[in-house]
This record gives sequence, structure tokens and C-alpha cells, in this order.
Amino acid sequence: RQGCARNPSLFYHLNGYLTALMFEELLTEQRNPASTHIDSLPTEQILRIMNEEDRKVADAVAPEIPQIATAVDAIVSAIHSGGRLFYIGAGTSGRLGVLDASECQPTFNIPSNLVQGIIAGGEQALMRSVEASEDDAGSGARDLLNHGFAGSDILAAIAASGRTPYVLGAVEAARSCGAVTIGISCTPDSLLARSVDIAITPLTGPEVVTGSTRLKAGTATKLVLNMLTTAAMIRLGHVYSNLMVNVQPMNEKLVDRARRIVASATGLDYAKAAEVFEQSGRNVKTAILMARKNIGKTEAEQILEEVAGRISDALGR
Repeated sequence: RQGCARNPSLFYHLNGYLTALMFEELLTEQRNPASTHIDSLPTEQILRIMNEEDRKVADAVAPEIPQIATAVDAIVSAIHSGGRLFYIGAGTSGRLGVLDASECQPTFNIPSNLVQGIIAGGEQALMRSVEASEDDAGSGARDLLNHGFAGSDILAAIAASGRTPYVLGAVEAARSCGAVTIGISCTPDSLLARSVDIAITPLTGPEVVTGSTRLKAGTATKLVLNMLTTAAMIRLGHVYSNLMVNVQPMNEKLVDRARRIVASATGLDYAKAAEVFEQSGRNVKTAILMARKNIGKTEAEQILEEVAGRISDALGR
């Protein structure tokens, strides 16, 4: 330490060396023996190697299902208590979080702020790499709090390496608020996994292109995010049977889908389902209840309000 104090350049040299060793030990940074000679192979063989590696992703996610289930239950509990779900990440991880968050509102017809995605570098990072921003832990904390994050909310922090400072800073801020934290990474016993309440760690192994976590790690992350929000929305009553009953009929394709959902859930033919759908004010849940219970729009709406929109409970009445 005395030598570093006398020679700042030596300090930075050693610091960089230690950081390099840290990265080298990461599972996501190791070389994949299956793709060692991939640059000399014909196109079809390159793709077969990629496909074989991708087959391993779902198997890597499967052991994490108990932790994912715990996370889903925590998300449902937070939303029931008036909280929201926040994703935060940098680079590919951040983009995947923003993608999943942005798809929840039109799919499940929930308030646009109920599931939010935050990415290091802001909106411009969605279109163009701003990867240097991921090294600022303070920025992660500030970005989270500037979005109004509170103790009643829940944070899902995403970092394939499990060591991104921006993400770790956000986790520290969330924990200081008393909020439940979830960590999604692809490295065993990572800093992120150790700093959160619920750690989800699919071990996808070395990438086809060394260190390119947009590949298997990114795919695993997408699968986990799909599970978190889809299962949570099912538990919250936004799905009936396996039907997207909260769909917003915002264009002709979605209007057609809404009519077909009403037909499928009620046994009506398409024309009659379309008629009931219009009578309901273009609300799929109301239309289903009107047809199944042979009641009017006002009564159907009242019943749905009493059961928090859960069609199964409404039909049980």
C-alpha cells in the first residue's frame, strides 16, 4: 500500500490487474470449448453450435423456479399493497428489463407505471450503447429514487455478471427504503446475489462469443422476466383460463382477438360474441360475464368490481 501511495500509476496498474482477474473468474467471461474454432466454420455449422448452446438455457432456468416463485409471490404481495415493480439494469440487461416492462401495459391493461424499466444511460441507451454509465453506483441509486421508488415497491435488479456498480447502487438504495429486492444474474455467488433478498441465478455457462452476454445469459434473463410478470399477472386475475382477458382493443387485430376471446370463453359464435363485446363497452371481462351469467352490463361491472376483476371469482358467485 505504501508503494501505491508513492506511485499513483502503480496503484492504477495494480487496480486494473485485479479487476481483470475478477472479470476472468466470472462464468460469463470464460471461453466456450464448443466454439473455439467457430470463426473457421461454414455458416450452417456456426448456427448449429449456437442452437446447441441455446438448448441449454431453459435447463439452466429450471433449477431457479423455486426462487422465481418466491419472487412472483413477493411481486403480487407488493402490488396488492399498492406498490410497483421496478426493473433496473445496464446494457443488454437494462434493455431486457425495459422491454418486459413496456409490454405489460398493453398485454394486461395495467397502469403504465405499475411495471417500470430503468436503464443506465437513460432512454438513449435503448438505441445506442452507453455502457460506461454502468460503472457509476451513485447514478443507479439516483435514477431509482428519481423514479419515485419507495419502500412499498419491489426492485428486480438485472446484471448477468452480478457485479455491475450501477445495479448494485440501486439495490443498496432500495434496501435503504426497506423494499424487497430481487437479483437476476448468471454468475454463481455473485455480489448481486449476495446483496438481495431473492437471488435468481440461472447458470448458462460460457458464451459462444466469449463475454457476449446478449446471447445465452440474455436469453435466460428474458425467460425469467417472462415468468415474473406473466405469473404475477395471472395471480392478480388478469388472465382467465389461458386467455388474455385484459387485452386493450387498440387496433383491428386486437379487436378481433378480443372478440375471439369472448367467443372462446362463452361458447358463443364469433358474430354473437362480437355483438356482446360491443354491448359491454368493448370490455372483454364484462362481455364474458354478461354472456355467461345472462346479465346486463351494469350488473356485470358491479360484480367484477366486487371481486377485483377476477372472472373465476365472478363466475363462482
